[in-house]
Amino acid sequence: MEELKVKISVKILPSNYSCDGQDISPEIDVGGVNTKISKSIAIIVNDPDAPGSEGFIHWIAWNMELVQIIPEKVPKTLVVTSPLKAIQGKNSFGKIGYNGPCPPRGQTHRYFFKVYGLDTELTLAPGATKEQLVRAMEGHIVQYGETYVTYGR
Repeated sequence: MEELKVKISVKILPSNYSCDGQDISPEIDVGGVNTKISKSIAIIVNDPDAPGSEGFIHWIAWNMELVQIIPEKVPKTLVVTSPLKAIQGKNSFGKIGYNGPCPPRGQTHRYFFKVYGLDTELTLAPGATKEQLVRAMEGHIVQYGETYVTYGR
């Protein structure tokens, strides 16, 4: 599996990307996408510091077109056509698309942005769950990278 270089320009997420601000998705730099082996990108954003064994899912998306930069403010719709193409699923808030950090007051959590280069586009229905996405990706992950940011209230 080849490495993807995943980068967000800050380590402490500004509030406009959280429930305390505009709650928009941040810009994510995805360096090194190998267009010879990757046909689409998938992303899972998870807070492992939240209660529960799986943590808390803030965003899942797949069939993203191959881009160097996932732009900020990806619309919260099942099917995204602009500023890039993608399909989105249900997060732990029970909503579609990105919903940012919202840890309890007095706590700082880590938010992992896991980006996958897949050798295909997935035949997964919009609105799917993280578990469904993980199953659909099995055997198709050819590139992987991750980064994390923190946010506290």
